[in-house]
Amino acid sequence: MEFEILPGRTLKNLTAEKLIMDNVQRISQVYIEAPWRKQLQYVGLFLLGVVLIAMVAFFYINVTARAAAIGRSIQLMQSEIEVIRRDIVDLETEMAELTSYSMMVDRAGDLGFYQVDPDEVIYLQVPGYPGRQPVSLGSSKAPPLPSVSSLSPDYTQSLFEWLRERVFNPAAPLLEIEP
Repeated sequence: MEFEILPGRTLKNLTAEKLIMDNVQRISQVYIEAPWRKQLQYVGLFLLGVVLIAMVAFFYINVTARAAAIGRSIQLMQSEIEVIRRDIVDLETEMAELTSYSMMVDRAGDLGFYQVDPDEVIYLQVPGYPGRQPVSLGSSKAPPLPSVSSLSPDYTQSLFEWLRERVFNPAAPLLEIEP
């Protein structure tokens, strides 16, 4: 026979509740009394921070190394450009020297050419040759004529005209619609 200690509660129910409460209390006490768990949490958080800092440092170093490598390749390309420009200037200087008047006269003399007197020159008349034509440095085309606008009147209307039309005559858009 079970005795009711409190209304709706028997000795058996209270004993089970007490056992459950004791278990909960024992688990919480064990957790509180185990400082190594908190230390483990602190160590875990510290290691997580170290890993995050290491990842950020890795990405930073990676990006910096790439930027340095690209910067160095740009410097090498710029030095190559300077060398090529110097070569071009040297070749232009050499060509100017080779095509100078004195060099051309010397080369022409070596090839058997000589300077003629204007009295020694013989001019030939060629039938059908009109002679030198006058040179026109200006444009031979007539000035362009203004073109007729092929735009629809809808696209030639200003914003103020459009607003005035819509404000003072609001039914105008409805009149444009044809059934």
